Amino acid sequence: LPRYFVGVLDKESGQMEVYNAEIFNMQPLLSGRKILCLTPAPESQRARPMYTVEVLESLTKLSLFRVSAALSRYGLLREAWKLSVQQCALIYFSLAQMDLCIEAFGTSKQKRALNSRRMNAVGNDILNTAVTKAAANIIDAKGVTALVQDVAQDDVQNVSIFLPPCNEDADKPDEVYKFADILSPAEYEALQVPAAVFVNITPEEITKKTEDKSHCSFVLEELKFLPADEKSRDHKARCLWFLDTLIKFSYLKVIKKKHPMGPECPHIISRKLMKNFTSLTYNNGSVQNLISASMKAKITAYVIALALHINNFQTDLTVLQNDMKLQESRMMDIAKAMRLKISKAKGLPGLESDQNHKLGTLSLPLPVQKASGNQRKRKRM
Repeated sequence: LPRYFVGVLDKESGQMEVYNAEIFNMQPLLSGRKILCLTPAPESQRARPMYTVEVLESLTKLSLFRVSAALSRYGLLREAWKLSVQQCALIYFSLAQMDLCIEAFGTSKQKRALNSRRMNAVGNDILNTAVTKAAANIIDAKGVTALVQDVAQDDVQNVSIFLPPCNEDADKPDEVYKFADILSPAEYEALQVPAAVFVNITPEEITKKTEDKSHCSFVLEELKFLPADEKSRDHKARCLWFLDTLIKFSYLKVIKKKHPMGPECPHIISRKLMKNFTSLTYNNGSVQNLISASMKAKITAYVIALALHINNFQTDLTVLQNDMKLQESRMMDIAKAMRLKISKAKGLPGLESDQNHKLGTLSLPLPVQKASGNQRKRKRM
């Protein structure tokens, strides 16, 4: 085992005397007051003054070690040596006293940290008094009822950031969430080519796709009821293809490819997905596109709006919830934020028949949006 020594240099004679030493790693204990007990070491071990130092907290011994008198330049041991052999020096350390020690003996880094902490410190009493007074002034000025209404309005505004533009003065349901706000004319035109596979799909192909689960349940069910009219059939096929793409896009976490939905997805649609439904994050030295929880909520809102246009403004929210892999409470929160009327409905045949399906209906006049009656923690969209 390695041995350690402490050398004491006599500046006048230039000679150094060497003593046995032990290495201890000391950690400050700042949870409460510490007691440092210093007593002289046994006579047989005192060629030079040596001390036995006991560190205690709540009168419980934590460690025992020896310190050479060569360290007496800190003053603490030198003063303790003036005591009689039978006496013990008890020094109490608090956080404030530790700060004084840092001022006297700390490193430059410790002193800078101490100064920074003191400059930024605000007395708890002063802060609490100021906050209480400010709150009382606001309550006196606006009243409790007005404050509750303000909080409810803030909730509405926070949620509305992730919803399609809502026209509350609409005269018809199709004007509440306008189709052009979901798909622009240029984007709608670009969907003609990829949606052609849906326009010409056969019942056998639908059955095979259902077995392969190559598309979401909502789309597979709606493909069974494509209109016979060529124009209406093409319109519904385009909507279904984009809705299916949105749902598949929501499954991604971090977007690493330039065209994450494959080469068959039109460039204008890929750009729309990346621009409107991802957030930028910095990771490992590069900027990445991330589908966060709030972005998934936004995708869900646009999926609901598009499903309403497809199904004459009434849609099975439970089927969409299963396709989006969301909890029911999350889906209902988004649907209520979109001002839908929620009712119970029997699920479609073969689709989660054990569940109580929820039907979302967009009708006029729009229901008044209310703040949540319970006091749960506000959810992030």
